[in-house]
Amino acid sequence: MAFKLPDLNYSYDALEPYIDSKTMEIHYGKHHAGYTSNLNNAIQGTEMENYSINQILENLDMSNSALRNNSGGFFNHCLFWEIIGPNCGGTPSGDLLNSITDNFESFENFKNLFSKAAATRFGSGWAWLCVLENGKLEICSTANQDVPIMPGIGCGGSPILGIDVWEHAYYLNYQNRRPDYINAFFNIINWEKVNEKYLAVS
Repeated sequence: MAFKLPDLNYSYDALEPYIDSKTMEIHYGKHHAGYTSNLNNAIQGTEMENYSINQILENLDMSNSALRNNSGGFFNHCLFWEIIGPNCGGTPSGDLLNSITDNFESFENFKNLFSKAAATRFGSGWAWLCVLENGKLEICSTANQDVPIMPGIGCGGSPILGIDVWEHAYYLNYQNRRPDYINAFFNIINWEKVNEKYLAVS
């Protein structure tokens, strides 16, 4: 059962001025589509054709670089498109806000810590907000297309929010100004969707 590129719930230009239309078109239509195609090629003819993406990631042979990179790239971008959107931003509410406040003292402090994790990730990668098995929240980052639920990443839990800090995610608009891109990202976070993900795993 081949994996499919998920539909976007908004147009390429819907996230402007924070993410420009051309970046969206390339990021979704080329990069994510490429990870999807390469993932299907990597599992073709194996028992993993019947696995969910989570089953593949959780049981991954980390030495299999093709499967590692492309399963991670597929999962990460599926999450990314879900948790951003037009007319979003602001602050979370309800249980998620309470948990953020409990774990990080305040939303502003969370924002600073998350931004730092994204800004200081050397090279390409992601910064994450994860829910640990004990219900606590953790901020961490991973290299390349690694995912917190992969074995031995050292960044555990279920990811509910992630920011892509590969240059293809922002370079056309922001060039080398990654902190500006990170700051803009907070204007497009769909906190309602992030809260749904939080409630599903907490």
